[in-house]
Amino acid sequence: MKAIVCVKQVPDTSGKVAVKADGTLDRASMATITNPDDLNALEAALKLKDATGCEVVVVTMGPPPAEGMLRELLARGADKAVLVSGREFGGSDTFATSQILAAAVNKIGVGPEDVVFCGRQAIDGDTAQVGPQIAEKLHLPQVTYVADIQKDGNTLTVKRMLEDGYMMVKVQTPCLLTCIKELNQPRYMSVNGIFTCYDKPMEVFDYNALKDDPLIEVDTIGLKGSPTNVFKSFTPPQKGAGTMLKGDDVAAQLAGILAKKHLI
Repeated sequence: MKAIVCVKQVPDTSGKVAVKADGTLDRASMATITNPDDLNALEAALKLKDATGCEVVVVTMGPPPAEGMLRELLARGADKAVLVSGREFGGSDTFATSQILAAAVNKIGVGPEDVVFCGRQAIDGDTAQVGPQIAEKLHLPQVTYVADIQKDGNTLTVKRMLEDGYMMVKVQTPCLLTCIKELNQPRYMSVNGIFTCYDKPMEVFDYNALKDDPLIEVDTIGLKGSPTNVFKSFTPPQKGAGTMLKGDDVAAQLAGILAKKHLI
């Protein structure tokens, strides 16, 4: 049995955001972190490992420096890592990314008891599309917005959060789940995990490794295979300093400021 976790290295939104002339993010010049929801997905897989002894495989698509993130996830307890990296994959939107990741998961192999975990969404795109698209392309049943998981043999009982409540869903493995932060508290790297993470296996899937998969075509991956067109990307302007109002006539002062700005 395997738990396959799809993760993404994303820009640290607390730092500088850099944009290239073509409208894509200049990721090489930005500080990066592991996408927060993906850490909840990893923790769900690690809890499944604690309960069943299954193998946990983490997979990401990104440039070669993403290896550092994968090593950190191995230090948290994952058993194996796969880096999907190639110039042909650059500039992919959610559609093309899901094509590539689905092919990578196909190559790893999904058995009858396996579970694929994804975070709900990435903080850079906020689309929540890649996980469900992977499930569709792998023909797997899926449950999104997962806040609790109970396993009984080949059946998972999942609590799916809604805006006004929740639903309980039973799903058979193999399946794909997208996880939210309410599901668990991600664990930290252990000292032993840090020492042994470089002894654990890491594979690199480039274009040649995946090109024989039916999902991988020149016109379905990379910038060329991305139907989403970004009109403009930019760094939002910094907010100005606030104004502190003092005295007994604060309401009058505020009304005067708003009137001066023609807001009232």
